[in-house]
Amino acid sequence: MSKAIFITGTGTDIGKTYVTGLIVKKLAESGASAAYYKAAMSGNDRRPDGSLIPGDALFVRNTSGIAQPLETMCPYIYENAYSPHLASRIEGNPVEMPVVKEGFQKLAGEYDFITMEGSGGILCPICFDEAKIQLEDVIKELNLSSLLIADAGLGTINSVVLTAEYMKARNLTIKGIIFNNYHPGNIMEDDNIRMCEYMTGLPTLAKVSPGDNDLHIDIDVLKNLYDEVN
Repeated sequence: MSKAIFITGTGTDIGKTYVTGLIVKKLAESGASAAYYKAAMSGNDRRPDGSLIPGDALFVRNTSGIAQPLETMCPYIYENAYSPHLASRIEGNPVEMPVVKEGFQKLAGEYDFITMEGSGGILCPICFDEAKIQLEDVIKELNLSSLLIADAGLGTINSVVLTAEYMKARNLTIKGIIFNNYHPGNIMEDDNIRMCEYMTGLPTLAKVSPGDNDLHIDIDVLKNLYDEVN
């Protein structure tokens, strides 16, 4: 039976893909059959033949060492570094939920663990004109729990608590927080983490420092965060 989890963040450029790569790497190094998935990916470069390179997927594959084909990692790839709803308005090929679900279910039939990454923060719309699809709709459609990735630095208390409260109000389960860009011994960052735990009731699952090549979490703890795919 395949298991999966959704990776969301407090915003853009907080290292969500970097941490996701370390998560998938940890699973793969334990001998687990691990896959990566993302509904929509923006801000991608083109190959010489004009085709788009799914940059986040390529980063995760290179970081983790998994052999999963790139073309199975993301059904919607855009060039413009905008929210997917705007990128698809400009480039065409808007996100359709059945396509996202089909790609996910195919992976569920082939891999033991699926780590699905969101686009930006939890409120990022991935389609708007043709259909109103938010990331939370994808999470609910696939019946996933989430991990919250946050920067350890200044401003994180506000962004973590607002994200957690929003998701709680939408009945979206968060298993815990992983703090990125953490500097051991930094008094402000340590207090930020303490306050986030206190104000959300969520546990800190791991702290990732700049340049880390491994996720410091027990592999059994990590695997137990994943829920069975329905």
